[in-house]
Amino acid sequence: MVERTVLDGARVVLPTGVVEHGRVTVEGTRVVADAAEETPTWDLTGHWIVPGFVDMHVHGGGGASFSSGDPEEALTAVRAHRAHGTTTMVASTVTGDLDDLARQAAVLAELTQQGDLAGVHFEGPFISPHRCGAHQPELLRDPDPADVRKLVDAAHGTARMMTLAPELPGGLESVRMLADLGVVAAVGHTDSTYEATLDAIEAGATVATHLFNAMPTLLHRAPGPIAALLEDERVTVELINDGTHLHPAVLELAFARAGADRVAFVTDAMGAAGMSDGMYALGPMRVEVKDAVARIADGPTAGSIAGSTLTLDTAFRRAVTVDRLPVEDAVAALSANPARLLGVADRVGSLEPGKDADLVVLDGAFELVGVMRKGEWLVRPEVR
Repeated sequence: MVERTVLDGARVVLPTGVVEHGRVTVEGTRVVADAAEETPTWDLTGHWIVPGFVDMHVHGGGGASFSSGDPEEALTAVRAHRAHGTTTMVASTVTGDLDDLARQAAVLAELTQQGDLAGVHFEGPFISPHRCGAHQPELLRDPDPADVRKLVDAAHGTARMMTLAPELPGGLESVRMLADLGVVAAVGHTDSTYEATLDAIEAGATVATHLFNAMPTLLHRAPGPIAALLEDERVTVELINDGTHLHPAVLELAFARAGADRVAFVTDAMGAAGMSDGMYALGPMRVEVKDAVARIADGPTAGSIAGSTLTLDTAFRRAVTVDRLPVEDAVAALSANPARLLGVADRVGSLEPGKDADLVVLDGAFELVGVMRKGEWLVRPEVR
């Protein structure tokens, strides 16, 4: 017999808006339209129910990294983020030797095929040495289409996105090839001009990797990639809403210009997400986390911000309490928009009959108290 559960009385965020004293009915692994009268009911009055979060840019968490090449370590990172409401995630790699990246991709592809991940995102090595951030400079290379194809093929059909600098030799050709292969081409870690970024968008680029970070600033005579990426309706812009990467006024600017349907909150989290301060690894680099901010510990890029320690429940809470975004806009940025971009919106990203029963329960202060994935409680609310 298929188990049925009714979550009742909460504010429920649906694609049509917020429903006061709403109801979500789960049957097995799916959301359904209704349930029999004898179905057990959870009274969630005073709470919020939102769709499970979708993170399309995350490198690790829980002390573990997706770049390790170890499937058990990757699963540790998956579990760490699920406990914070991210029920769907794409595993991001970090710049490394091509053969090493190919091996990592093969491991992550297997986890994707098992349903633990939603795909692979290659961040580097095809990025600008002038905007490399926490990527190891000596391992960077131009985006030769043959090398780009090698990594895509290594992911065995699970490559979802690749971040590159389109101004580099081979950049536009690689963007076109990625678009033809059904892989999202993302502009990031780039020293591109406004005009070159427009060319990349015309070639098929549809994402701005952590907009504002690791790219030229917006200047009145040289608007650079930021203006091009914000103004084009074909582009979804990633934002890291941790209070470190972006000032609230900049986040407000991005929402005002792009609109709530073109923003995706991401963590860009490394292994320290959900952990205490200390020393961690990010690919081949050592990272020191102090006061929850991750920075490269040594070498030519020492002091550079090295991803984040963010989890998406924190990004959500900050969005609605600090940035004062409407809850519906925050939900779109955390769930619906990335799900649509990744091509999985038929299954996740919103609470609708027939979709996976992936949801997050928040209390009145927007603190996470429950996580359900495919009908199974990963974090069980202490209410009935």
